[in-house]
Amino acid sequence: MAKLVLDMSAMHDDFFDEAAMIGIVTALPGYQLCWLLNRHFEIEFTREPDQDIPLQRKDNKYHFPIYQYNLPNSTHKYLLYKLKDGKEPLLPETKQLDYLWLIQTASPETDALSIAAELKNIPDIQLAQILASEQMKSLNNLLV
Repeated sequence: MAKLVLDMSAMHDDFFDEAAMIGIVTALPGYQLCWLLNRHFEIEFTREPDQDIPLQRKDNKYHFPIYQYNLPNSTHKYLLYKLKDGKEPLLPETKQLDYLWLIQTASPETDALSIAAELKNIPDIQLAQILASEQMKSLNNLLV
């Protein structure tokens, strides 16, 4: 019987092909940040706990919530990842960040620039910076 192998590189390319990422630093818990973003950007981030990313490292299990918003009448969407469970990071290369906003639209880089600029105007957000996917080694952890 032939063994089937999941091609993570193809999934990775499909998922991040039309995407941009913004790293966010804030002390706000996820539900409060979503409420703030929903009001500021007139969107509706929602969380479905079964979409959370489970991760096992050594003998410990971690869960990283994902909040999602699908733009109406399109295939475009926003994903907001909580990057820490306690002190454990989802992406080890982003230990200083609290959240990652993944933008999957027709013009993700342009959208990311305008969203990051707006985020910098929100007092509860200490940092909003665009991240280069090429510098991220653990991006497969974001695949949903």
